Amino acid sequence: MKHDLSSTPARGHVTLVGAGPGDPELLTIKALKAIQSATVVMVDDLVNEAIVAFASPSARIVYVGKRGGCKSTPQSFIEKLMVTAALEGENVVRLKGGDPFVFGRGGEELEALHAAGVRVTVINGITAGLAAVSSLGVPLTHREYAHGVVFVTGHAKPGSMGTDWRALATTARQAKLTLVIYMGVSGAATIQRELMHGLHADTPVAIIQNATLPQQRHAVCTLSELHSTIEREQLCSPSVIVVGDVLQGLLAAGLEVDSTPAYARTA
Repeated sequence: MKHDLSSTPARGHVTLVGAGPGDPELLTIKALKAIQSATVVMVDDLVNEAIVAFASPSARIVYVGKRGGCKSTPQSFIEKLMVTAALEGENVVRLKGGDPFVFGRGGEELEALHAAGVRVTVINGITAGLAAVSSLGVPLTHREYAHGVVFVTGHAKPGSMGTDWRALATTARQAKLTLVIYMGVSGAATIQRELMHGLHADTPVAIIQNATLPQQRHAVCTLSELHSTIEREQLCSPSVIVVGDVLQGLLAAGLEVDSTPAYARTA
């Protein structure tokens, strides 16, 4: 019997899209086109609503919030939603803050989609760790102060040992590395204590909350003051902690607390 191909539903497609750190103008053109053409947009909690607004009026918007310290949509449920929509022929955009492959669980989602036979495209976004320090007018690397950079999470997977901060601190000192710590505010006291086993107490540190957004706040201090500064200034998630000598200029200038991103300042 000849099979009727016209009765076979067309398989859809999933695009993992990095929405960037928050500022809609930092969205890539490729990401914008993907959002505009999507029939279903699955949105993370930290994605700016101004970016969601680029979606077609006919698109179905599904909020699948995931944020540290808050009630989150289970990852397995998000993956099931994507697979189901794609197999129904939808053009799905999974809209994720920052970059999908930098602490965004994009790798897990890619594996689940591939296992289900779903086609996947990945569109990178500017990760918060880069945007945060750039908003202070500081580079992550500088040949005088840093030969490299390490992106690391301060929030370990449940049941895992987490980051060996002492070993990382020793390596960072010896190799002249900038440390960029995501999701580290709640564990700042432990991170500070452990890093000080390998880094000097006066190593410059910056904490940047809501990077690139109008409500950005940040503080610059020394490593020995990290936890107390976060407590005093009531800095909270979403924040990025940057540790390293690339921040020496800010520390020397006495820029302790500011709420104006560098790109928004006037001369």
